[in-house]
Amino acid sequence: MAWNEPGNNGGDKDPWGKRGNDGPPDLDDVVKNLQKKLSGLFGGNSSGNGESSDNDGSSIGIGLIALILAIVWFVSGFYIVQPAERGVELRFGAYTKTTLPGPHWHLPFPIATVEKVDVAQIRTANIGSGQSGRSVSSESLMLTKDGNIIDLKVEVQFHVQSAADYLFNVVNPDLTLRQMTESAVREIVGKTTMDDVLKTGRAAMSQEAEIALQELLNDYGTGLVVTNFNMPNIQPPPQVQAAFADVVKADADKETQINEALAYEKDIVPRARGRAARIEQEAEAYRDQTIAKARGETSRFLQVLTEYKKAPAITKERLYLDTMESVYSRSQKVLVDVSKDSNNVLYLPLDRMQKNTVSPQATRIDLGSLTSSNLLNNSTSSTVRDDARSRGGR
Repeated sequence: MAWNEPGNNGGDKDPWGKRGNDGPPDLDDVVKNLQKKLSGLFGGNSSGNGESSDNDGSSIGIGLIALILAIVWFVSGFYIVQPAERGVELRFGAYTKTTLPGPHWHLPFPIATVEKVDVAQIRTANIGSGQSGRSVSSESLMLTKDGNIIDLKVEVQFHVQSAADYLFNVVNPDLTLRQMTESAVREIVGKTTMDDVLKTGRAAMSQEAEIALQELLNDYGTGLVVTNFNMPNIQPPPQVQAAFADVVKADADKETQINEALAYEKDIVPRARGRAARIEQEAEAYRDQTIAKARGETSRFLQVLTEYKKAPAITKERLYLDTMESVYSRSQKVLVDVSKDSNNVLYLPLDRMQKNTVSPQATRIDLGSLTSSNLLNNSTSSTVRDDARSRGGR
């Protein structure tokens, strides 16, 4: 039978007690019942219904709750810092200290709090290009020293060195780094011509910009350190890229011709120097030969002169014979046998004698074999006879 059926004294079995007018249970009664039960659990006197017993139970319960809350509040002050992190403790919002990796404890909230910063993470900032890789003209277009505009993109990698400086010295350190990077690069580009920016000055510009950026970060106390600074893309604006490509091609052709000229120079100059050295050596050899020959002839003349002074006649005859031997050895000779009783006219084939000049040789002519039909004019025959007489007389 249900507890609320009529005629079953259901009112005595009502779990809510006597509520009167079927209203909700009395809150005071509920609290008192709870206090009595807690007092009974922790040794309180719950048998009596006196006021002192109720007060004791209430005090113990409140103290227990306070103790539990105090323990929970104390335990909430423990925290663990990971190896890649640094913990920054704040007391009433003011910085107190930076903790290293490991377990630590601080005064629980709201007296103290801790903020953890990852100092090992390598962060990247791209200047001149958005997240989708598109060019951001407001950042990438820069003015050079000679008044030209270039499209330059920068990639900076950095990490946090001082967690406290990173949190408190600037409002937004990452945004501050981007603005400082753009400022440093614009300053360096403004000191450099366009040709140097696009060709030879990229490495030097990157180094100078990195140094300038780090100095700015240190001056502002951002707690950031630049680990890598790179300019991956430097080119003229899209509107003039075609014209610039022609200029680059012309410069490349110029460099090619210069290199070819240098190669030709390196090839021709050693050859010319070798020929010059050979000519100098030949000239020196000719000089030495001529001097030696002159000295030999001088020595020979002096020797002959000495002998001539001793015996002038003999020396004169010897010189004559040597001279004639030298002359006749290099000329065509004709030997004529002249008989005293012969009246034939002498004929000499001078035309054939002149042709036969390659190897000088002596030609003997027998006057007996000549006939009267082979005649010369009187002047020629008389000249030959005079020469023959002179030779015969000697």
